[in-house]
Amino acid sequence: MERLMIRGLFLLCVSLFPFAVKTPKYKEMLIVFFSKGVLSILLDTYVVNTGRVKYPIRPMPKIFSTNILYDLLFFPILSIFWVRQTYHDKLPYILLKSLTWSVPMSILQWFMEKKTDLFEWKKWTILHTFASVNFTLFTIRALVGLVKIFNRNPSSEEPITLE
Repeated sequence: MERLMIRGLFLLCVSLFPFAVKTPKYKEMLIVFFSKGVLSILLDTYVVNTGRVKYPIRPMPKIFSTNILYDLLFFPILSIFWVRQTYHDKLPYILLKSLTWSVPMSILQWFMEKKTDLFEWKKWTILHTFASVNFTLFTIRALVGLVKIFNRNPSSEEPITLE
């Protein structure tokens, strides 16, 4: 059952990717995708190596101790959709909209931890998941904010000063 779920997740990711990056801001979305992958794999590697989470069933288990499908495809693709949802929002709306992603993801992971063998929480709880999802979402959204600042057209706006 778990292997079927992994294959289904892979197919879902492959089919969603073109829709995720198909936007006039595709360069920024690719930055989101690759940055989120790096951030997720770093955080997940730390969590696994400190014994907080274990992935008994995962893609390429002889090579990776983390679930690279989640870290390098699924979560980055979801992050693209989240960034697109919050692209023009100010901080209060970004914080509010983050709950529409982090709460369902936390609940779904809690449920899957109880009902599947895809991962085991050792020193981990639903609150850790909620915090880590929000941390990575806000980190990537902050990166997009920086990219937007550096992509401003200087001829059409006031110059950026460091005062």
